[in-house]
Amino acid sequence: MKTVNAVITGMASALPDYRLTNEELSQMVDTNDEWIMTRVGVKERRILKGDGQGVSVLGIEAVNTLLKKTNTRPEEVDAIILATTTPDHIFPSTASIVAEKNGIKNAFCLDMGAACSGFIFGIELCNGLIKTGRYKKVILIAAEKMSSIVDYEDRNTCPLFGDGAGAVMIEPAEENIGVMDAMLHTDGAGYCHLNMLGGGSKYPATQETVAKKMHYVYQEGKHVFKHAVSNMADVSAAVMQKNGLTADDIDWLVPHQANMRIIEAAQQRTGVPMEKVMVNIERFGNTSGATIPICLAEYEPKLKKGDNVILTAFGAGFTWGAVYLKWGYDGDKVKI
Repeated sequence: MKTVNAVITGMASALPDYRLTNEELSQMVDTNDEWIMTRVGVKERRILKGDGQGVSVLGIEAVNTLLKKTNTRPEEVDAIILATTTPDHIFPSTASIVAEKNGIKNAFCLDMGAACSGFIFGIELCNGLIKTGRYKKVILIAAEKMSSIVDYEDRNTCPLFGDGAGAVMIEPAEENIGVMDAMLHTDGAGYCHLNMLGGGSKYPATQETVAKKMHYVYQEGKHVFKHAVSNMADVSAAVMQKNGLTADDIDWLVPHQANMRIIEAAQQRTGVPMEKVMVNIERFGNTSGATIPICLAEYEPKLKKGDNVILTAFGAGFTWGAVYLKWGYDGDKVKI
C-alpha cells in the first residue's frame, strides 16, 4: 500500500488596506517608534476598519483567491477548518460563513482555537483528514481581527497586533512531499499569563466585565516572552533532530511573527541562517495564527518543490509546536 501524505498545493492571503503606523499609534498611547522597534520589531500593522466587518471578511477574500489560484470549483471542497481567536460570533462558525460566501456547499466546516499556534495545529488536523482517504481537498484558514480585542490604551499590548488571514489548500500526494512530521504541545499552566477572560461562558458580558476591561487581551509580557523563546526554539531544534536534519538541510524556517527577538532565538537555536528565515513582522505585526500562512503566501515565489520547511509557533494555552514539511510545488510557476 502506498503512503499518502497531506501536501499544501496552493495558498493565498488577505490583508486590510489600512496601515496603523507607529507614528499614529504614538498619538493614541504613550509609546514611540524606537520603543516598539527595539522591543518588538513592528513598524506598522494592518487594521480592518468599518462597522460590521468581522474576521470572516478576510477569510472570504483569502479563500476566494485560493480557489482561483488552484483552479478549484467550490463543489470540490470537502472540508474547511478555520483557526481563529476572533470569530465573527460564538456561533455559527466563521468557517460556515466563509464557505457560504464562496459558494461552498459540500464541505463540513468548523472553527478551532489554538491561539497563535492555530495554523500549525490545523496542519496536523488536516493531515489526519487527508490520511483517512475520505477527503481530497481540505482548506485550512488562519484568520484574526486582533484589533477587535486589543486595548488601545495599553501600551504593552496594542503595538503588537494586527489583522490578517491566510488560507492553504491541502490535498493527498503519494510522493515523498507534504507533512513529514509534527511535534505539538500544550501546557495549561499558561492560562493565567495570557488570556481574554471576558465574553465566554465563565465570564459572560456584563457592565462589570466591560468596566474591568476583561474583553481585551491580557498578557504578562516577560513571562510569555521567556516561555515563547525557549519552547519555540527547542521544539524547532527537536523536530529537526528527530528527522535527522541539520541547518544545512533546511531551506526555510517559518517562525510565528510575535516578536523579532523570539524569531532570532529560534534562528540561533536551529542554526538556520537568517536569509533562510521568513520574516515580515515589521510590516504586519502579530496576526496570531495567521502569521505563518501570511509569510508563506508572501514568500511563495521563492519556494521550490522538495524544499525542507520548518513551521514553528507559540501561543496562549500555552500552545506551541513545529511542523516539518517537504514543500509540494514550485511557487514561481503559480499563475495568479
